[in-house]
Amino acid sequence: MRTVSRHTALWLFFSLFLLLPTVIRAQLQLPDTARQTHFVKRTTMIGVGTANMYDTYLSPQEYRGMEVRLARESIRMTRWANGNLSLQNFLQGYVNYTHNRVDNNNTVAGQVNWNIGLHYNFRLTDNFRLLAGGLADMNGGFVYNLRNGNNPASARAFINLDASAMAIWDVRIKRLPIQLRYQINVPVMGVMFSPHYGQSYYEIFSLGNASGVVRFTSLHNQPSLRQMLSADFPVGRIKMRLAYLWDAQQSSLNHIDTHAYSHIFMVGFIKEFYLLKKPRK
Repeated sequence: MRTVSRHTALWLFFSLFLLLPTVIRAQLQLPDTARQTHFVKRTTMIGVGTANMYDTYLSPQEYRGMEVRLARESIRMTRWANGNLSLQNFLQGYVNYTHNRVDNNNTVAGQVNWNIGLHYNFRLTDNFRLLAGGLADMNGGFVYNLRNGNNPASARAFINLDASAMAIWDVRIKRLPIQLRYQINVPVMGVMFSPHYGQSYYEIFSLGNASGVVRFTSLHNQPSLRQMLSADFPVGRIKMRLAYLWDAQQSSLNHIDTHAYSHIFMVGFIKEFYLLKKPRK
């Protein structure tokens, strides 16, 4: 597998950030005819489910258990591409506690993931849209093995550029309006931190033996995906979301194989509002 230098890794890191659009501040005044508005949908979710962890740096065994996950998503339309580009900002984090098959060892893991990017909206009918675009995908976390002595923990740090697609369908069941959505994100290219098999973090950070610990990743060594199916619907004066999230992250680097599989059922509350923006003169 090909290694990348520190300068190349930093260049790719900052290039991904250059893809991020400028955040526009909301103005709190009442709208008027000289002002443009942008619809915003913001959702806060919490979920529980199952986790399957595997990291040969720590152990040759799989660990299975329970996971708790929090997520916050914001989607708004922009004025770019004649108003057909939407901006998605999705931040999530999880903590899980897992055990091996013979139940004589446990691991604790946690990770934070931030996706931000743009989708082009293809409005096929009045109530059905297909979206396609790209996301910057940033991740940081850890796995801690409770019985290991020399190398008890493994760090997770990687940045990707993802291809992303969505399908959004507005339906009615009797008088209840429901918005169904399916989204899939697949990392296309990026960089990942990975020690060599048997290499301690003391060697990397104290002795400076850091050659080859930052690697180029793509579909050949990081075949991963995140997908979510959700339903948004009103309950009285509030709007809620029920969602199922399948998060499958895999890697094979420096003779270390890892995976983190999560099946999570989530519930959330939705807030809808408008950003008000003065047009440029």
